[in-house]
This record gives sequence, structure tokens and C-alpha cells, in this order.
Amino acid sequence: MRSRLAAVLAAALLCLAVPASAQEVPGAEVAMRLGDPRIVESSGMALSRRHPGVLWTHNDSGDRARLFAVGADGRTRAVLTLAGVAARDWEALAAGRDDRGRPALFVGDIGDNNGVWPDVSVYRVAEPAALRDATAAAVRYRLRYADGPRDAEALLVDPRGNRLYVATKSVTGGGLYQAPARLRSDRVNVLERVARVPPIVTDGSFAPDGRSFVLRDYQGAFVYAAPGRRVGSFELPIQYQGESIAVAADGRSVLAGSEGADSEIWRVPLPAPVLARVSPTTRPPSGGSPAGPGRPVAGGGSRWGAAPFLAMTAAGLVLVAAVVLRRRR
Repeated sequence: MRSRLAAVLAAALLCLAVPASAQEVPGAEVAMRLGDPRIVESSGMALSRRHPGVLWTHNDSGDRARLFAVGADGRTRAVLTLAGVAARDWEALAAGRDDRGRPALFVGDIGDNNGVWPDVSVYRVAEPAALRDATAAAVRYRLRYADGPRDAEALLVDPRGNRLYVATKSVTGGGLYQAPARLRSDRVNVLERVARVPPIVTDGSFAPDGRSFVLRDYQGAFVYAAPGRRVGSFELPIQYQGESIAVAADGRSVLAGSEGADSEIWRVPLPAPVLARVSPTTRPPSGGSPAGPGRPVAGGGSRWGAAPFLAMTAAGLVLVAAVVLRRRR
């Protein structure tokens, strides 16, 4: 079984050897590189609400229950350890507020590759006012899907009301689930499905004003004005294993990260037609899209434009094989 899957992956990767022009994303640039040798599987990412230019990230399963504060130069500024917490399968991170309105971080222990856990957990920890290594208490919220266990890697918090959302991951199509308006730590909170999402969602993030949110997979990003109301999509740079995304503070670009040692964080601008649909003060440009021929535009069309069909098929094989391998692991 492993040999067949390895063969599929090898063939798919060979098919992905498309011209560089088909992989380039207009305006995208490397914002930073995570040089800390302790960060080897950056799986979740959130921008700090206390410290401008700082982002928080964490490793996937297998690490301790800790968050890394990373500066604009890619260097770790602080490590925040969650006291008494086990990192079973940490997959996502989102910025929000605590019960008193102070900046807080929500860590999603929501990975469930085999879809067997009766409930999953989200931990809320206060974002420290000073950036230095520390250990802090966390509040645990248990979550249960109304329609049964699901695997998920995307956790979002709406900045307008601090409401939590989870986007599940499945090769047949995932769902967007909404938590209760007020989470309870003394009982299990039920997640209700409110919309359908693309199959392999690996992360998501609300815009700072809460008017829109973005979901990503291994190849691109999808922009929504509300649950179930997609207004556009755009490509992301090719990454080793793209599993994190955060909308920038100005709401006009996203930061896209990947697992792997010494991984890059890319800054990718939202295409003008997409930005016009989520920012009332932004007017669409006259004439053609600045994204250029064959690039994604907002609305109903395919996000891939002139990208080769062969590359799309190969990428699909990579995703399916990767999911199967991970389930077997």
C-alpha cells in the first residue's frame, strides 16, 4: 500500500514540474523566514493584537504545548507555554478576546485524522503584555460537532463578536461550523454546520474588520463575505506544505506559512476585484484585472485561469495520497 501511494506521489510531483510562469503569484514576496530550529511544523498562525509586527505560531502534533512569538525579522521574541495542557494534535491558531475584552489567543487542538474523537478542544490564553518566555494558565473549551466527529485544521474568530468557527477538512468537501455565541468551559459546546467549504482546507482567518474571511488549501485561498457567500479566490505561492494563513493588519494582503524547518512566510496581496468586494471603500480598477491574463478573478469562474489541467490533476493526487498516508500514520 505504501509503495503504491509513494508511486502516486512521485508521478504527481513530476507532473507538477510546470513552467515557473504558471507558479508565480503577482505581488507575492517573502515577508520572513522562521529560522528558529524549534519551529519545524508551523501549523497555525495569528497576528498579535498587542505587539505590531509580531505573529504567533505553533508546531503540529508532537511538540509541547507552546506558542512562539516571532518578530518581523523572523526571530523568536518569546515562547509562551500553556500550563497543564497536552498538545494532542494542535492544528490552528486565532486571535480574539477574553471575557474582559483583553487580547487573547485561541489554540485549536482540532486535528482528528481518523474522525474518531467524540469532542475536540480549543484553549484560550491571554496574550502577554510583555514579550518574554513565560508559562500561563489556559481555559479549555470542549467542542462537539452536531453531526459527528470531523477532522479540521482551520480555526477562526470573528473580531466583531468573538464568535468561533471551525472549517473541517475532507477530500469529499468540508463544512464551516459555528460555535455558540458564548463558549462554556463547564460543558461541551456544540458546533453547528452553517456552510460548505472546499475539500482540503488547512487554515483560515478573519479580516481585522470582520467583514470577510479567508480559507486556504495547499494551492490557493478562498475569500468569503459571509458563511456560504464566496466572493473570490486567488493562488498562493508553491510551498512545502502550506498550512497557515492570516489576513494582514491592513486587510489588503495575507500572510501564508508552511510546515518544514526554516520555512518562509509569504505576503500575498488580495487581487483588486476581490478587495473591491470585501472593502466598501475600494473601487475596482477600470479596464482589465491587474492580476493579468490567466490569473484568478473574483466571482464564479475557476481560480486557475490558464494553469495547466495536468498540474491540477497532479496536485489532486498529491492531496489524496498525503491524506491517506497521514491517516495510516
